[in-house]
Amino acid sequence: MKNLRNLLIVGMFLGAVNLALAGDIKIIANSSVGASSVSTDELKAVFLATKSSLSDGSHVEPVLEKDGPAHEAFLKEFVGKTDSAFETYYRSLVFTGKASMPKTTASDADMVAYVAKTKGAIGYVSASAATAGVKTLEVK
Repeated sequence: MKNLRNLLIVGMFLGAVNLALAGDIKIIANSSVGASSVSTDELKAVFLATKSSLSDGSHVEPVLEKDGPAHEAFLKEFVGKTDSAFETYYRSLVFTGKASMPKTTASDADMVAYVAKTKGAIGYVSASAATAGVKTLEVK
């Protein structure tokens, strides 16, 4: 019984950590993107290169951060992959000619600058990042 209680406590803690991770990320897009919200399924499809537009018809190009807490949280929460699994996935797409590697940026500031100037760009930053010049999409 004690083990079950401990298991439940650990499960609740991990659930809270996942919620905190999602709350620590903002999804941003270029002002040319018409949507004001995006579903988690759409995000996953766009970043896994199985979809190139949102439900409103806006063509989008995914942009990734090279590494860091926002990158790790985004991949885990919205794509369902670790960084190494994501890299392996994209290498197979590139090898078979089905896709090319997405653009990467070095920091939140670089991400915001790139998304602001690139039509159709969609990316993510930490919740505390300044996002002037881009639109923030609500995730449903």
